[in-house]
Amino acid sequence: MLGSLTAADWLIADRGHDADWFREALKDKGIRACIPGRTSRGKTIRSDKRRCKRRNRIEIMFGRLKDWRRIATRYDRCPIAFLSAIALDAAVIFRL
Repeated sequence: MLGSLTAADWLIADRGHDADWFREALKDKGIRACIPGRTSRGKTIRSDKRRCKRRNRIEIMFGRLKDWRRIATRYDRCPIAFLSAIALDAAVIFRL
């Protein structure tokens, strides 16, 4: 997974990705990590709360998209039709 990362300034992830080796690998690639520390971690890790809230918004949006049966089961096999369905559903969700 680390080898396929593209150039980025930040990597925003949830607590499941909180590992020292992962943070070091990101640091070696020049990517800053915004990963909140696990509650069981002895040493507290500082993270940017504003960025974490933005990540949460994105996760909520994907959850809402998966509520649409057409998206969750991927009825459309054509990538263009699938992307069109996602765009249409996102527009409807945005208006609600």
